[in-house]
Amino acid sequence: MAELTPHPVLIIDDDQELCELLKDWLAVEGFELSAAHDGPSGLEAANQGNFAAIILDVMLPGMNGLDILRQLRQSCKTPVLMLSARGEPVDRILGLELGADDYLAKPCDPRELVARLRALLRRSQPGSNNQLQAGNLKLDYDSLLAWLGDQPLQLTQSEALILRTLMEKPGQLVDRQTLSLSALGKNLGSYDRSLDMHISNLRRKLGAHPEGHPRIQSIRSRGYLFSA
Repeated sequence: MAELTPHPVLIIDDDQELCELLKDWLAVEGFELSAAHDGPSGLEAANQGNFAAIILDVMLPGMNGLDILRQLRQSCKTPVLMLSARGEPVDRILGLELGADDYLAKPCDPRELVARLRALLRRSQPGSNNQLQAGNLKLDYDSLLAWLGDQPLQLTQSEALILRTLMEKPGQLVDRQTLSLSALGKNLGSYDRSLDMHISNLRRKLGAHPEGHPRIQSIRSRGYLFSA
């Protein structure tokens, strides 16, 4: 029986002991971990390599993780999982606004990190070649590429998956927990605002319908619906 090819993952973190620990742990779980220990070399590795996912620490020498993420998102759609020893809400919110797909506070359980990585990879797997369309908005189901009229939309993977989930059920309420599980691959905690941040970014990029009403409507305390 042929062996499965490991998923290549890049970690950008100056904690070399943590990187070695995760390298051994992730190898057992089917991931091949490459490491960079400062901001500039991490950005270079991310731009030059072909990685399934990137684990990015916020506090780095030379260039912080948020600046790296800002530059990466100009041309790279690779899923990014942010790490932060501080776990400050402002870091988490800013990271999600800049295009991070998930966020973990350090120290983290390696088992949770593996679960988050697997969720990111599941969300990036090709689906079908169907195209979803509502008015002048189009989304390719497989590639997750989106267009507004003739203009391509620069959506993160998480934003595109949320949009796909909502567009599959136009005019129907999708509750917050279902949307998070389907699009982000995780349950929402009591104080987890990641879904709301992704929705906010997505709304800003989509704009309103030509008629003026919002494409994504909030149903207070319940969830969201896509207005076709």
